[in-house]
Amino acid sequence: MSHQAEAPRTSRAGRDLPAAIAVGLGLFALVVVTLLWFHPGFIALLVVLTSLGCVELHHALDKVGMRSALIPVVIGNVAIIGGSYAAAELQPVTKLPWHVVLLGFLGVTVMVALVWRMFGGADGYARDSAASLFTISYVPLLASFVGLILASPHGAAKVVAVFLAISGTDTGGYAVGATLGKHPMAPLISPKKTWEGFAGSLALASLVTILMVVFGMGQPWWYGLILAVVVVVASTAGDLIESMIKRDVGIKDMSSFLPGHGGVLDRLDSTLVAAPAAWIVFALLGPN
Repeated sequence: MSHQAEAPRTSRAGRDLPAAIAVGLGLFALVVVTLLWFHPGFIALLVVLTSLGCVELHHALDKVGMRSALIPVVIGNVAIIGGSYAAAELQPVTKLPWHVVLLGFLGVTVMVALVWRMFGGADGYARDSAASLFTISYVPLLASFVGLILASPHGAAKVVAVFLAISGTDTGGYAVGATLGKHPMAPLISPKKTWEGFAGSLALASLVTILMVVFGMGQPWWYGLILAVVVVVASTAGDLIESMIKRDVGIKDMSSFLPGHGGVLDRLDSTLVAAPAAWIVFALLGPN
């Protein structure tokens, strides 16, 4: 008697659970190993993921007739993130301020993207150039703050604290929102997000961040609370921003680059906005 092959297990959202778990564990292992023992490897992973994110955004915007200058944007993504991290890491030796390198690569990337599009003619030039500038600011510029946090004193612990706060935001929001959520936060953007879920995000993110800050960084509890609140607000905004983009262009996921998870930007949306917000907290409060 023949047996029909069993279909992959899926979640309620239609995700391939085995693939999602495998990809999630693989990325988690890479992040942990590189953060602990090889920081350039972490930056390389970040560059690869954000470069894929630039490709995703290029195809998403193309659905509404906006074509970014993909090649200059991806090359600029590598230079902006990698260059600013290297400059910040080597600043004690080279005396070259990281912000000079960041602004330099950012400016060159914008300039090249604008010139690159000139050869496509005047029709749609402003529209396509806007797509390039949006991608540059949304992905490499915001993501570069992850590298800047890592290159700062106690950088690995700071990055872990931010990631824990983001994870607490997602987990707490889902757990409480799915069981107790009744009051929509942004019904026109993300109907499933509720104020009850936001409270759950604040509670769990505050707990894990305070524990990390106290025991992993030797800072007072209120430091962790401030960081958690800032990251929760920024992470939620980041998730809603990406939801707005997807709703505008009419897609559910940015891509299928990450099996079981959707697109890279579907996983990085919170981090992109939370990283610069967390960097401000670290810059103001230390440890420096």
